Amino acid sequence: MALDALPYREAKTGISGARGDKTMRHVWLAALCLITSASMGARADAPKLGDPPEAMNMELVGYNDLQARAAYQPTIHRQGNRYIAYIGHHGGTDAVPNPLNPITGKAEPNGTSILDVTDPVHPRYLAHIPGEPGTYESGGAQMARVCDGASLPKGDKSAVYLLRAEGQQAHEIYNVADPEHPVLITRITGLKDTHKNFWECDTGIAYLVSGNPDWRIRRMTQVYDLSDPAHPIKIRDFGLPGQEPGSSGPVPTELHGAISLGPKANRVYFGYGTNKGGLMQIVDRDKLLHGPTEPTPDNLRYPEISRMYMSSMNGAHTTFPIPKMPIAEFAHDKQGSTRDIVVIVDEGLVNECNEPRQMVWLADVTVETRPMMISSYTVREASGNFCERGGRFGSHSSAESMDPVYYGKLVVISFFNAGVRVLDIRDPYHPTEVGYFIPAITPNTDKRCVTIDGHERCKVAIQTNNVEYDDRGYIYAVDRANSGLSILKLTGAAREAAGLK
Repeated sequence: MALDALPYREAKTGISGARGDKTMRHVWLAALCLITSASMGARADAPKLGDPPEAMNMELVGYNDLQARAAYQPTIHRQGNRYIAYIGHHGGTDAVPNPLNPITGKAEPNGTSILDVTDPVHPRYLAHIPGEPGTYESGGAQMARVCDGASLPKGDKSAVYLLRAEGQQAHEIYNVADPEHPVLITRITGLKDTHKNFWECDTGIAYLVSGNPDWRIRRMTQVYDLSDPAHPIKIRDFGLPGQEPGSSGPVPTELHGAISLGPKANRVYFGYGTNKGGLMQIVDRDKLLHGPTEPTPDNLRYPEISRMYMSSMNGAHTTFPIPKMPIAEFAHDKQGSTRDIVVIVDEGLVNECNEPRQMVWLADVTVETRPMMISSYTVREASGNFCERGGRFGSHSSAESMDPVYYGKLVVISFFNAGVRVLDIRDPYHPTEVGYFIPAITPNTDKRCVTIDGHERCKVAIQTNNVEYDDRGYIYAVDRANSGLSILKLTGAAREAAGLK
């Protein structure tokens, strides 16, 4: 890929703003000059500053350093003729708890970055909304969801609303119709460990991952009506029996997040466990919203259709539903030629493979009361000696866009130090990797450490954290270790699998 495919500033320096000294800039420039249009295989040795990215059937289009902030969820929203990226952040590091925002000239706790990505070659940083002070998981504003006021039943038709989970204490809603100047609308407070939310833009129903101090678990679900974002209405608390206030005995594993298919499909898919003792829960949405709300064991069971338990070694970070998939192999069968599939993604948590491998699983939920696992996928460790590279190696999350550009054909997965992975799932019983991209280490990439025989050992490693795509087919990958935003496009066989010219 030609160097001029990068934003001018990043192509010259590798970073936005005044970060980095001239030596580091020239080192990364030399690395970028090694990039060609040919696919590059994974390295046998650990990458270092100055090495090019590794890729197959994927190409870097644009880049932004995100002010060297650890990034979590990117959400790409079309606003008129513009595409705006809203990117949630983890808290800062011990060394740099409050990175500099060059726009304001102030050191700010990590929060939400807002970028104009209308021209993906030249992403333009517009604003940063500071989050809760704190480092790593104890600060920031990790989640970002966006709905147009024109879509919400009771929203301001001229508004665009950003819903974010602020650090450990709140959910917030901003009007970002003018993305350069966000305006706070409301806050839902008195919580702890707020995290990965889901928001139905056509109804306003939101599934807010919260820590309710009265419950026995760190994270559960609070269901809210946010159809009028200025006036949130709580519908109910929800979780697994045994998590509710006043219960006793073992506490079931905690929630990570939910994805809803809305009122027409009437299903919500919850993922619990993250990296161990996981389960997927299928819930009747109507019963969840309109059933008895007091958190008794019977009331918590009432909306549940089924649950599928996973191994004690694996969890469910993301449960991404793809209903009514046509299966070519079954096209001539009298029954079952279409199947309801859920992509379940675990989260690797421990550096340098000091845990069971966290992977991608595909479940057939066509018979909802009897969900069954049908296939799995992992990056082969030997393909890049990933356990030796440093940081986490294993899956984390999938893109959650249901835009038809890829939906039901490809899934895009983040795999920490193995970068972005693209799977062809048109035959969900035999998922096939068709592309990958591992970003280059930058001057901002943070170290990741393990303790060996009482001594700390640290390595600098890419940690691709979350991914998303827009209706143009561009893929957005952000990094947990401060390496910034990579905007990617598919090439070759991956592009063909998506049916793109």
